[in-house]
Amino acid sequence: MKPKQQYFVHPSYIILFLVLAGVTALFLGFSVSYLYNRIQSDLTPIHLPWLFYVNTLLLIGSSYTLVQAKQSYLFDNTERYRLMLNITMVLTIIFLGAQLVAWYQLFSENISLQSGNMAAYMYLISGLHFAHVIAGIPFLGYFIFIAYKKMISPVTVLVYFSDPDRKRSLQLLTIYWHFLDGLWIYLVLFFLLNYLF
Repeated sequence: MKPKQQYFVHPSYIILFLVLAGVTALFLGFSVSYLYNRIQSDLTPIHLPWLFYVNTLLLIGSSYTLVQAKQSYLFDNTERYRLMLNITMVLTIIFLGAQLVAWYQLFSENISLQSGNMAAYMYLISGLHFAHVIAGIPFLGYFIFIAYKKMISPVTVLVYFSDPDRKRSLQLLTIYWHFLDGLWIYLVLFFLLNYLF
């Protein structure tokens, strides 16, 4: 049996950080473009619906429950591990639903993609974040599925919790989730400050 190669930094972390660096550059680029258009053309920023702020709490909650899932994993607490993963998924789905409602509220106020540059940027930026949250759901769903499929007896639970690859994958998922949380907080503050000033 071929021994596993030892890495100073595992390639999975390098790939994830490169992806997150690219996503960060993308959102920063859109933010600068938004500011440039707003100042250059003296445009009025969009006032965010209150659901954007509720969504901030939902994402913070999902990050917290994922941290709790990770802690439960480290302490071999099967039931709490499953519970925290499930709550993370529920909070994420509520976030997506609430975001759709928030966009509907904007449409009801006749603020659409055709309303001007500020509205178009707001939909584009928040829509991109929405897409990145959706991209994370299959990975979270996989963890939930495996947690029920593989953890059926004391032996399988022991094997599950002692698997270094699974531990690393959970760490990667947690980093991605925290990134999405931090990115959303940045976006909400960005739009709020633009509206206030």
